[in-house]
Amino acid sequence: MTAPPIEDLLRELAPQVLGTLIRRHGRFEECEDAVQEALLAATVQWPAEGVPDNPRGWLVTVASRRLIDQIRSEHARRERETATATAETVPEDVPDTDDTLVLLFLCCHPTLTPASQTALTLRAVGGLTTAEIARAFLVPEATMAARISRAKQRIKAAGSSFGLPEGPEREERLRVVLHVLYLVFNEGYTASSGSELHRADLAHEAIRLTRMVHAQLPDDGEVAGLLALMLLTHARRTARTTATGDLVPLDEQDRTRWDREMIDEGLELVKASLAGPALGPYQLQAAIAATHAAAATAAETDWRQVHALYLILGRIAPNPMVTLNRAIALAEVEGPAAGLDLLSTLDGDERMAGHHRLLSVRAHLLEKTGEAARAYEHYRRAAKATASIAEQRYLESRAGRLRT
Repeated sequence: MTAPPIEDLLRELAPQVLGTLIRRHGRFEECEDAVQEALLAATVQWPAEGVPDNPRGWLVTVASRRLIDQIRSEHARRERETATATAETVPEDVPDTDDTLVLLFLCCHPTLTPASQTALTLRAVGGLTTAEIARAFLVPEATMAARISRAKQRIKAAGSSFGLPEGPEREERLRVVLHVLYLVFNEGYTASSGSELHRADLAHEAIRLTRMVHAQLPDDGEVAGLLALMLLTHARRTARTTATGDLVPLDEQDRTRWDREMIDEGLELVKASLAGPALGPYQLQAAIAATHAAAATAAETDWRQVHALYLILGRIAPNPMVTLNRAIALAEVEGPAAGLDLLSTLDGDERMAGHHRLLSVRAHLLEKTGEAARAYEHYRRAAKATASIAEQRYLESRAGRLRT
């Protein structure tokens, strides 16, 4: 087997090394600084001298020494010891346990806001720089740096121990971890703003981190379901846009361009996840994605099955977006008028007021009923309501077709 590139190896090892240091020393922020310095040293030395036999141990040793130097606050001595540490490093005894999952739990601490949980996860576990995270969420780097710093301070103030919680708290925290990974993937798959429809780097990172969780919790149906959902959805990425970057809706995509290997893996995961005793929202969403993936053409989609799955999803995890998506499926089964009737139940939901997805789906169904003027107005309103330039262009083009 070919060895992974150094950059990939370092990205995989970074959360493991950080977890080891936090377990030993606490001091989240100082440990992260030390790990970043060790990673920097590795990027300089390993290409020239070769990857050590125990790369994880090498990184733990260098990071630990640098952490001690930081604690002592002796700059001159730190510089001398750093040179010694990186010149010839003998790996310390490093435990075989991988603390990545523990670190994920820590980054998704319940005292943090979802935005802070997401940013800290990408920084500490994903290995993204503060600048990269800031660019992904279109905020200044200084703003993101402050958000991440406050998140670390909140965790410190909460007095959290570095370890997996027990019992019901562990299950609850795992759901937060999965939700954060889901949010990261969604932002990568369909960027909420900006000129690009998707951010492949964020989607890839979410998949990579979810694979890590699945590797450590292979029997958890919801973890498998989330990974399957990501794979089945991301498999469509190359067919979602034209050569000029314009959005291509699902029913118009060239399905031969879908990633078959990714779909096959996702389908196997769906089968495995649905075989368990419990059924959760990620498993159901994965089953819906699998139904779409199994159809060779849009016309062959089993919309009755999709609608039935959305009905179940709406019972166990009620959400206006579930209702909206069910309306699309219902329109395919019973006609656009039935879909519009279901959409009307969302009109009083403050969470959906002026939401571009509700406006665009209503426009689509109105177009199907022949109400071109009303469809035109809703497409135009939807285009103004989204910050995604790719979606704006698509919605404006749909409106434009109704004016010709």
